[in-house]
Amino acid sequence: MGSSVSHAAAPPPTAVGLAVALPPKQDEKAEPKNVDWLNLPCPVPFEEIQREASMSLKPELFEGLKFDFTKGLNQRFSLSHSIFMGSMELPSQSSDTFKVPTAHYEFGANFLDPKLMLVGRVLTDGRLNARVKCDLTDNLTLKINAQLTNEPHFSQGMFNFDYKGTDYRTQFQIGNNAFYGANYIQSISPHLSLGTEIFWLGHQRKSGIGFAARYNTDKIVATGQVASTGTVALSYVQKVSEKVSLASDFMYNHLTQDVTSSFGYDYILRQCRLRGKLDSNGVVAAFLEERLNMGVNFILSAEVDHRKKDYKFGFGMTVGE
Repeated sequence: MGSSVSHAAAPPPTAVGLAVALPPKQDEKAEPKNVDWLNLPCPVPFEEIQREASMSLKPELFEGLKFDFTKGLNQRFSLSHSIFMGSMELPSQSSDTFKVPTAHYEFGANFLDPKLMLVGRVLTDGRLNARVKCDLTDNLTLKINAQLTNEPHFSQGMFNFDYKGTDYRTQFQIGNNAFYGANYIQSISPHLSLGTEIFWLGHQRKSGIGFAARYNTDKIVATGQVASTGTVALSYVQKVSEKVSLASDFMYNHLTQDVTSSFGYDYILRQCRLRGKLDSNGVVAAFLEERLNMGVNFILSAEVDHRKKDYKFGFGMTVGE
């Protein structure tokens, strides 16, 4: 009976040696992904071309005490109160830093709607700040920024018209002192976008033109900008993981012959976010946001300039979302 068992039912021979450890052989030539050149992604706005690097290298540093409280009255309307006590630097011809103590209270009102945003701030020193963002259509947005002060010739106003296309963005600007500007940015490939900007400042009879490039993937963001005013700006951001990213930038001004480079980091933990930078001038800065509870954040800010012997430390708290 044992000899009548069919050999077709027997299991196949088990592989031994390297055949078990090696992965199955794949095609040597992977098929390239087909790119739909008529359906490229929409690039970021021209003024936000370096937003990833700015998050790490340009945190909102401050010196002194700051307290912010926001109270929502309903889903769209909220009020805010801010108190700041610290020091203010005075302009000086020498390399020394002169500071005077200052303090102010700020009252704000916010109206947030899917197609309309109104933000207003009034300070005890007489300044008034206002921002308006209105979606005129699905692709056209109007932005208004204004700052009014008691000092003559220091009030400012700006109107922006932003148009968002399928694979491009354009913006037209009108401001006080006969300022006119326009920019345009276009996606060239799924990862590369190129842009240009022009401006005319009639009050000072000055004009300029600039060009920009941005390359971004899931892990890196590299940007470059050059302008006829003599400035060159480069930035690079490397996303190490979901919580850690490193950034660097390079700034060159041909007119003043100033060269500055900086390196920074952005570390996001479960309850806090830590950002910091070190630049070629010897300035070290760090900014910590600690979430104590729902809607309650504790802030620490520090900036040390060893060359100028200028030390800035601040702490604050924000309550409300």
